[in-house]
Amino acid sequence: MDETAPTQHTTRSVFLDKEHPAAWRALNGLGLKAKEAAEEAGIDRTLIELLNVRISQINGCAYCLDLHVGDAVKNGESAQRLAVLPAWRDTGLFTEKERAALTLAEAITNISDATAREHEGAAARKHLTDGEFSAVSWLVITMNAFNRVSIVSQHPVRKDRG
Repeated sequence: MDETAPTQHTTRSVFLDKEHPAAWRALNGLGLKAKEAAEEAGIDRTLIELLNVRISQINGCAYCLDLHVGDAVKNGESAQRLAVLPAWRDTGLFTEKERAALTLAEAITNISDATAREHEGAAARKHLTDGEFSAVSWLVITMNAFNRVSIVSQHPVRKDRG
């Protein structure tokens, strides 16, 4: 047997959170600090969850969508607004602050387009204070990280037990 040959890996998932729990705890800690910053800046729980859902839609994270749609509903978000969230720009259902936060969330999540990011960031600044802009940015950065952990880990969506 050739000991220099690469080892064979199975196709089973590696749950990054279970494999390196200290790194997962650190990410969770960052997520909690981002949520605290958002609440201190006056961003309510409903908007926080709305952002989590929109970011997860863009990234295609089924696990996070399942989790955060449930959290959004628990925090009072309507089924109508959740249903039209992918087309939020085409509705009048969202406040100026929500629209600014969603604009910023999309610009940061789709970060590779620098021109659009600058334009969208400037548009968001018209309706967000410095504290809100920073807090929303941190929420988006951490949610993107959580999406990537769940997507790479292939976290399963479990059937509703209720």
